[in-house]
Amino acid sequence: MTEPKTPADTATPAYDFATAEPLWQERWERSGVFNVPDVPPADRPKYYVLEMFPYPSGQLHMGHVRNYTLGDVVARYKRAQGFSVLHPMGWDAFGLPAENAARERGVHPGKWTMDNIAAMRTTLRQLGFSFNWDREIATCEPDYYGKQQKLFLDMLAAGLVERRESWVNWDPVDNTVLANEQVVDGRGWRSGALIEQKQLSQWFLKITKFAPQLLDGLSHLPRWPERVRTMQERWIGRSEGARVRFGLHEPPAGFDVDLDSVEVFTTRPDTLFGMSFLAIAADHPLAAKVAKKNAKAAEFIAECHRLGTSEEAIETAEKRGFDTGLRVSHPFMPDRSFPVWIANFVLMDYGTGAVFGCPCGDQRDLDFANKYRLPFIPVILPPDADPQTFTVTDRATDGQGTLFNSAFLDGLDIATAKKEAIARLEGLGVGRGVVNWRLRDWGISRQRYWGCPIPIIHCDSCGAVPVPDDQLPVVLPEDVTFDRPGNPLEHHPTWKHVACPKCQKPATRETDTCDTFVDSSWYFARFTAPHAPQPTVVAAADGWLPVDQYIGGIEHAILHLLYARFFTRAMHETGHLNVDEPFAGLFTQGMVNHESYRDADGNWLYPDEVERTATGATRRDTGAPVTVGRVEKMSKSKRNTVAPVTIIERFGADTARWFVLSDSPPERDMEWTESGVAGAARFLQRLFRVVRTVAAGVPADAPCPAQVAKAADTLRRATHRTIAAVTEALEGFSPNVAVARLHELTSALADAEKHADEDGVAFARREAATTLALLCAPMVPHQAEAMMALLDPAGRPVVERAWPKAEADLLAASEVTIAVQIMGKLRGTVAVAPDMPKDDVIARAEAEPNVARLLEGARIVKRIYVPGRIVNFVVAK
Repeated sequence: MTEPKTPADTATPAYDFATAEPLWQERWERSGVFNVPDVPPADRPKYYVLEMFPYPSGQLHMGHVRNYTLGDVVARYKRAQGFSVLHPMGWDAFGLPAENAARERGVHPGKWTMDNIAAMRTTLRQLGFSFNWDREIATCEPDYYGKQQKLFLDMLAAGLVERRESWVNWDPVDNTVLANEQVVDGRGWRSGALIEQKQLSQWFLKITKFAPQLLDGLSHLPRWPERVRTMQERWIGRSEGARVRFGLHEPPAGFDVDLDSVEVFTTRPDTLFGMSFLAIAADHPLAAKVAKKNAKAAEFIAECHRLGTSEEAIETAEKRGFDTGLRVSHPFMPDRSFPVWIANFVLMDYGTGAVFGCPCGDQRDLDFANKYRLPFIPVILPPDADPQTFTVTDRATDGQGTLFNSAFLDGLDIATAKKEAIARLEGLGVGRGVVNWRLRDWGISRQRYWGCPIPIIHCDSCGAVPVPDDQLPVVLPEDVTFDRPGNPLEHHPTWKHVACPKCQKPATRETDTCDTFVDSSWYFARFTAPHAPQPTVVAAADGWLPVDQYIGGIEHAILHLLYARFFTRAMHETGHLNVDEPFAGLFTQGMVNHESYRDADGNWLYPDEVERTATGATRRDTGAPVTVGRVEKMSKSKRNTVAPVTIIERFGADTARWFVLSDSPPERDMEWTESGVAGAARFLQRLFRVVRTVAAGVPADAPCPAQVAKAADTLRRATHRTIAAVTEALEGFSPNVAVARLHELTSALADAEKHADEDGVAFARREAATTLALLCAPMVPHQAEAMMALLDPAGRPVVERAWPKAEADLLAASEVTIAVQIMGKLRGTVAVAPDMPKDDVIARAEAEPNVARLLEGARIVKRIYVPGRIVNFVVAK
């Protein structure tokens, strides 16, 4: 291949990133060096590195830059080590923002999305990321979502999909259903609107079928952050307990109740003797029967529906209830009965939709009982408490203890009491021990246009009929309007009207589209063969999966990451994959933060509108004072964002990359500062000058003599220790440590110029400069190429060169520093060879000037030598 002209020749005073970066990007793309076949080559190990693909909002932010730079470092490092590296890029392109833009701006969601993709793709290319661009996908393209429709139909055939009536979280602003995971603090995760409850026919993916596998699989993911595994474990929520039937008393006159009992799931059957009340969910069948006869009950149920179903909303809301007037018998105390309440803190889709309240052992139950003055007795006796005087008032006993006031359970510890209570319930035929799961099936129906159409046709005669494979993809219509609320597909004049595939009678398409989290639940598999006519090519998927290193934000721990793990298992069951886990390694990077600024009127200002001064900040245009806010996550709403394009134009892509890698450990949040970016730019210019000086002044064939001067040996050892340190840092996902070591080697190489004429220094300088170019390549690939082009104009580019290997005999220190003590007090140090004999080390220590002065005239009783560390002289007093 012909070398591009490098602007950084010996006559250039500085590295010209504006010219160099586009030239090297063009060369990489022309050579196809980052492309790999669908099936990994047999002669090299494979490595699949993937960053969570972005939503095409229109502009990359610095969080994207950090995320994709981390992935690119891994990809380039592994490629240099001889791996065949799959490093693709795509777009999570469906979603409400595009539909909202269509309504607000009068532009089609498809055009808005594709224009944004084009703009963001340009910036990604400018940053020099080593993506396999020939594998680019966008989830809004029929070629992708048509294959997703095939997956849906195969899962339907396998019994992993069902349609049923369900209470759902309804976002009144976005006019769509949200999964429980998408409700945060009782509000829609995008709109922020208070969530309402509606009952709709919904399509569900049966994620609960895999709950045991999903939980067990977490123990086989050692390269996942413990925090993420814990979050998923809690969300899946395996709990052991009992189902208990409480006999329902004869209802008061006028009640039409055909139930004879209410079943409860509890994890604490040991506390049954502490029962105070029974609470049912607002959607419980018994609540519905009560509401038919009692308008106040119906009103309370409607109020519960406005609260939503998210646990966050329920936990933070005031605990309220409605006394139904019904009572139930206690399974262990048939002569005792307790009131039945409808409560706003009980969920119908957890357990049985009913709980028994034990105030002494549960704070929520205690708050409820105190609010409504319901009597109760304590049944858990804390250690060292007196059973005669112990009471519970405003603080529940939820820790360790023994049972009391509990008949046959008295004196038992909690674990033993649970087993005994379950055994008694089973013996009486009123309960049984069970395992319950917090995880719910995934409702994927969304009432919006810009999403993957669910491939179902509804026929009055045949019911819900799958779209035949030869009619896929079901393509979204282009001619939709957004001039009225709701789903444009529902009121499209022609699109939904089709013939039934079975009976050919008039029928209608399903107008709901898929939750966009479906789109991102299998894209990693599609990347292995993105142009195949079927969803996956098993040979390609087998070759590349699982993803060796996945990188993204911890905010996706529950939603995306759990759904992707489920989808992988479902695709295994339907024959599309042969793996169970999608991501062998996961890294969650921290956020990029920045100061925020406000003018005198309280308006947020962008950083480039602000001039920082020694005492504060002012507006650049007017000089008016500006209030500097706290450092926090970059966000459009507070305008504390920095556009990557601006940084690229001003400092170069490599400077942006270097700074996001060098500021702090990648798992922590980092602060973006102007001074930090400028400092990164200065260092890279210094690095280039140091390497350019070597390229210009040291012959390429400078020999390494058998005997070298100390300066040469010192530099060579620094070079090889840096190779080892940077390799270890990148293996350990610590690029900031690698950056620090490269700073040190750059300084060592600059210092070595003072010894240029000594034996072996020329060779050592060339070796160090070449090593710097190779080691810097994952972080600053453009500059690395420019430096190597200076050092070896006729040679291969860095991207085609192997990772350097440290020579073992140069990793050991050439000398060690020994502390010299007199009577245990430090009096000096001496530098000696690591293998210097003991007597010679002691003699050197005794001759150290300050030590010799202090020992003069003293009688040395003992000479103690700790090899490689200390010499201590014990003198007579």
